[in-house]
Amino acid sequence: MMPTDRPQESVQLEAGRTAEPSPLQGPVPEPAAKLWTLRDLLLFVAFVPAALLAANLLVAAGYSLLKPAMGWRLVPEQLAGSPFFLLTFQAVFYGFVLGYMYLLVAIHHQQPFWNALGWRRPTAAQTLGCVVGGLLLAIAIRFAPAVLPDAESFPLERLFSSAAAGYAIGGFAILVAPLMEELIFRGLLFAIFARLVGIRFAVLTTAVLFAGLHIPEYWGAWNHILLLFLVGMVFSLARGLTGSLAPSVFLHVGYNASMMAGLFFSTQHFRALQTLLAL
Repeated sequence: MMPTDRPQESVQLEAGRTAEPSPLQGPVPEPAAKLWTLRDLLLFVAFVPAALLAANLLVAAGYSLLKPAMGWRLVPEQLAGSPFFLLTFQAVFYGFVLGYMYLLVAIHHQQPFWNALGWRRPTAAQTLGCVVGGLLLAIAIRFAPAVLPDAESFPLERLFSSAAAGYAIGGFAILVAPLMEELIFRGLLFAIFARLVGIRFAVLTTAVLFAGLHIPEYWGAWNHILLLFLVGMVFSLARGLTGSLAPSVFLHVGYNASMMAGLFFSTQHFRALQTLLAL
């Protein structure tokens, strides 16, 4: 018996497999045709300043209410320099943003939250590899030569006013900031930019925005901003090349953990803060 020809659909599928573009050449596959739209981007941009204002008012009001009972002595003018007030403010702001993102994805678009933002569960080996990669990236950044002028002191350094502040900032930098920053930049914004323009644009734009987020913390330390842009490029490339949010999250965790560990040991467990190293 003569063999029958393979179905035309199978031939087309095989041809499609051999002609797949590289990850940085095509759009990111999304779970629904209407993810993501320009309206999503504009609404998020409009929401951010409103969330900043609401978080500031809520934390300030909470401080005023608890101040008599807790014996706190800072006047309102001093709160902007308090690391604990700023960390609380940032945590509340992140809570607002996370809630908005969940409503946008799960309620408005009716899509699984993590899947829509690009999370693909990594293996244990992949997770470890990304964390180690973040540690190595931090070492490379630490010894990178200076290209732009740098300030001797910048706002973030001045927040390390005590050992307690050091532990609080370190815990936040390792446990909270990597996940939230990656959800915002390499999750939501990356997905929107990749859908509307393309992955290359998403990689570059999210790296620029990531560096821009840290300008107030490193004001005057322009070489630090340049290095943060390069770090953001690594995170964004990891997102674009793998098609998953997970690698950038664990790279970020490893990077921040390495930076905080270096600071921890160089300042005698945050007790000798006059020897601060640049983050």
